[in-house]
Amino acid sequence: MISGNKQMKNLMFSALIAGICVAGPALAAQGNAEKGKEIYMKRCVWCHGEEGDGGGAAAERLNPPPRDFTSGLYKIKTTGREDMVPNDEDIFRMIKYGMPGNFEPGKQPMNPGGSAMPGWGDILSDQDIWDLVAVVKEFSEYTEEKPETQVDYGKQIPSSPESIEKGNKLFHEGERCTECHGEEGKGSAIKALKGDAGDRTWPRNLTKPWTFRGSNDPKDIFTRITTGIPGTQMPSFADPESKKSLSIEERWHVANYVNSLAKKDKVVNPSNTVIQAALLEGDLPMDPNDPQWDAAAQTTYYMVPQFIGKERHFTPANDTITVKAVFNEKDVALLLEWDDRTKSIPGDEMAIKVTDPDEVYEDAVAIQIPAVLPKGVQKPYFGMGDPSHPVNIWQWKAGTTESPETISLMNSTGFANIEKRDAAKAGIEVKSAYSHGTWKVVMKRPRTTGEADKDLQFEEGKFIPIAFAAWDGSNNETGSKHTMTTWYWLILKAPVGARPAMTAIFVAALIFGGLVWWARGAAIARKEEEAAA
Repeated sequence: MISGNKQMKNLMFSALIAGICVAGPALAAQGNAEKGKEIYMKRCVWCHGEEGDGGGAAAERLNPPPRDFTSGLYKIKTTGREDMVPNDEDIFRMIKYGMPGNFEPGKQPMNPGGSAMPGWGDILSDQDIWDLVAVVKEFSEYTEEKPETQVDYGKQIPSSPESIEKGNKLFHEGERCTECHGEEGKGSAIKALKGDAGDRTWPRNLTKPWTFRGSNDPKDIFTRITTGIPGTQMPSFADPESKKSLSIEERWHVANYVNSLAKKDKVVNPSNTVIQAALLEGDLPMDPNDPQWDAAAQTTYYMVPQFIGKERHFTPANDTITVKAVFNEKDVALLLEWDDRTKSIPGDEMAIKVTDPDEVYEDAVAIQIPAVLPKGVQKPYFGMGDPSHPVNIWQWKAGTTESPETISLMNSTGFANIEKRDAAKAGIEVKSAYSHGTWKVVMKRPRTTGEADKDLQFEEGKFIPIAFAAWDGSNNETGSKHTMTTWYWLILKAPVGARPAMTAIFVAALIFGGLVWWARGAAIARKEEEAAA
């Protein structure tokens, strides 16, 4: 039995520890605005501006634009839906982990998509970040205000097939979420959205979790569904006066469903730099949805905006492309697939709904390969080649209401030196399909052509440099304003069958036997020489 004095000491010690744990974040959260200002002017001013109004030097080149701290409005917060003021911890997380960011402790994410806001946790200490929090809060008139309510999470419902199915029904019910995010969650609903500041916004593609501003963990998704995203057209589904309101339990089901939409197979693997073309018997498929494409391995690559040429692009809409390739004795074909929220065809009524009619351009995609297979690992300059290393470019365009899709062939030795050629004469064929926010385009060409000095001749077993570019016509992308990849590799290589494998083993056995016989003979000869001596 514990004595009264000892019990009191234990209670006091526990209270002291608890007080330290509670006071720690509270003291840190106060920050030091003076020190924070120095850090801000070194790290943050370039985007957010000296006055914190989002008017930094880089602002016009960023999409979405930098946060205007003077408004006191924050998109990502865990305070109640009607509470404008975020928790200090919300601002801390945004600075430390970035947007998008991985909020798991100890993990510093790389932000390949979503916004230009990086995570500073690998450069700044926690105290530095708390000092920045103090500075950020001072930019608005809400410096001293404290949040009055917090998000009510209730009891979290774990993800399960049953929960996901319930979330699926709620997501589609009465176009609750599909009105903006589309039937498959790719943001492909035809709606022209603008933020409160008048900037063009696009519904989130829910299949790409790396673009989520506040991570795609079910709890963070639940928070967004509950609070909405202030400053945008994403509403709160916790509003009891809304016809689309959801209970806490229903919001957990929708959060689990949205989390389940994340792509599993069409994601970037940085170590995968080679596209392995599959050998097929018979004619190659031209239909993008032909089951024969299942025989080919797929690779996915990040696309970045083109900012080298004269018309630079800083606000891209497309960020990845997935590629498959097949070949036979005569031809080679590639299947290109990428998510695009809009089917951009100039003159089309639906395309005009989401943007200015004069700013709708054709969706497009292009393949770039060397005109002649380079020696060794040498590759042309990836920006449309160079004088010593010309490139072939095959470009597909979606067409207009007055003309069908097209395929163009060009040879280039740089941005200013382009030779247009006859794609039909080279034997290039194309066919496309668009469905629920995804383009699929097949390009096919004979492996050899009559102009070997101008067209790459596809040889089996050779590593062929290849790069890609894409244009989103509804995002004002045309000409040199587009997204692109760097060089990767394409190889046409037949699978090793049983007979070739057995032949290789047999040859290896013969060589090994020969070596053994030679070594044995040499040993006997040496012994005979030693005996004779």
